[in-house]
Amino acid sequence: MTAPLLEVSEIHTAYGLSRVLFGVSIEVGAGECVCLLGRNGVGKSTTMRSIMGLTPPQAGRVAFKGVDITGWESYRVARAGIGFVPEDRRIFADLTVWENLDVAQRGGGWTTERVFDLFPTLRQLTGRNGGYLSGGEQQMLTIARTLMGNPELLLLDEPSEGLAPLVVDHLDEQIARLKAEGLTILLAEQNTEFSLRLADRVYVLEKGAIRFSGAAAALRDNEALRHELLAL
Repeated sequence: MTAPLLEVSEIHTAYGLSRVLFGVSIEVGAGECVCLLGRNGVGKSTTMRSIMGLTPPQAGRVAFKGVDITGWESYRVARAGIGFVPEDRRIFADLTVWENLDVAQRGGGWTTERVFDLFPTLRQLTGRNGGYLSGGEQQMLTIARTLMGNPELLLLDEPSEGLAPLVVDHLDEQIARLKAEGLTILLAEQNTEFSLRLADRVYVLEKGAIRFSGAAAALRDNEALRHELLAL
């Protein structure tokens, strides 16, 4: 059996004295789209931050391509091939769209032309400062900037949050295209419908622990189970 691209094993993470994750374990295989589902505050973002080394776990292990990266500095994690799109986007507001992309370019498969093909809207906005973009445009730019680093694994933290339904539908199509091109994706979301359209497998988090793991179809096809797990 092929080893997973990402393996998170029994991690426990806290902010000071406040414990957030209690033995979370997840796996992401190459080419998969895996979703962390759950309500606000259950530990989805903390799981992402633990993987990226932004909030290192106090116990447990994070491995990428078989290498233990637990506690690595976030820049080392990024250089290893993990790209992170944070919930708060963190674009460079005083730089233009072009400059935001250029500063992140590492060389490889992703170029400005390729990200403009994925996000045609950005092609029309190359000279506009990031701070003057709409929420949807900023989300596109954040994903595009992360892709410029040529990640093997893309972490998307609440990408649909605060976006209009039409913008979410476009984002859905763009993430689906990345998946179809073979990019491995770990998605953290509250938007169940959005997530289940994209995911191959899901983990449901509750109070910092995994309550359910299985095929996305198991939730798509079972309304009672969705209600039980996600209180919809």
